Amino acid sequence: MIILGHSCRIGYLFQPTFHKSVVRYIIVLLLLTNMPQANAAWVEKTAAVMGTHISVELWHPNEEQAEQLAQDVIDEMWRIDLLMSPFREESELSRINRLASQSPVSISQEMYQLLQKAVYFSRLSQGAFDITFASIGQLYDYRAAIHPEQAKIESLLSTIDFNHLLFDSTKRTVAFAIKGVQIDLGGIAKGHAVDGAIELLKRAGVAHALVTAGGDSRILGDRRGRPWHVAIRNPRDKNSTVVLLPLSDAAVSTSGDYERYFEAGGVRYHHIISPKTGQSPSQLRSVTIIGADATTTDALSTTLFIMGLKKGLALIETLTDIDAVIIDSSGTMHYSKGLAEPAP
Repeated sequence: MIILGHSCRIGYLFQPTFHKSVVRYIIVLLLLTNMPQANAAWVEKTAAVMGTHISVELWHPNEEQAEQLAQDVIDEMWRIDLLMSPFREESELSRINRLASQSPVSISQEMYQLLQKAVYFSRLSQGAFDITFASIGQLYDYRAAIHPEQAKIESLLSTIDFNHLLFDSTKRTVAFAIKGVQIDLGGIAKGHAVDGAIELLKRAGVAHALVTAGGDSRILGDRRGRPWHVAIRNPRDKNSTVVLLPLSDAAVSTSGDYERYFEAGGVRYHHIISPKTGQSPSQLRSVTIIGADATTTDALSTTLFIMGLKKGLALIETLTDIDAVIIDSSGTMHYSKGLAEPAP
């Protein structure tokens, strides 16, 4: 088990010199913290939403309110699923995919902003992150172990290009420049949902919580004096972990080739699709991103998986307060400079 230290989020122990008034304040705070509180409780709820496992764990001084807030988080996840699922005909995303090749489609402010954010990551990564991957990605069926033939992929590669998304900010519409374009928010929607859930809890006064949607998590505060511990699983053994991250006030997302996949002819076909090839990259096994919000970490974990080790780490080093843990195809671990061990 490896413990990685992360600046601002993974704690080190310091011994600063405090002003006397600060010391008095801390003593009072500790006394108040340790006073018994009626009905105070940690509450945890889980559900299967958005095609993945959802969980929320939070602390609130009132157990009844804690239960309701945990349910509110689950309800928020269902709301996002109804809005952004490509598998629901009534979802806003499905409506866009049906109509945007014919004419501009009016969309909600939330959808418009998330599509704009997706395009931001496309530009940042020079097209490695691209929600139009679905133009080919929709042809894969991981449960039935079906993949498109190479000729079919080549005939559709021109439909994958985020520049095909045409926006009108005044009318708040989106259109597809050519026929055959489809979009999928699988690389960013769960992170968006997790961030929305955390903001919901913040508004309700919650100071300690963990919300997880599949490989995307965000931590609010700490675990009442201790860090939360988020494990990175072994990509080839679901029952073991390779890293344990002690975190507070942080988001962490992992993208791996083991989430949805099948193997055929010695090839592992997984759900992360390269926009350049229409196929699953094979250089890496998993990418974990640590940052401030889950929308960003979700998008960047997908981005780095597609970019590969060298280009992915080079991108991370240009970003502020973002770090990465990457496991390559041989099982070797690599991490960004912000996670390097401190000098003795």
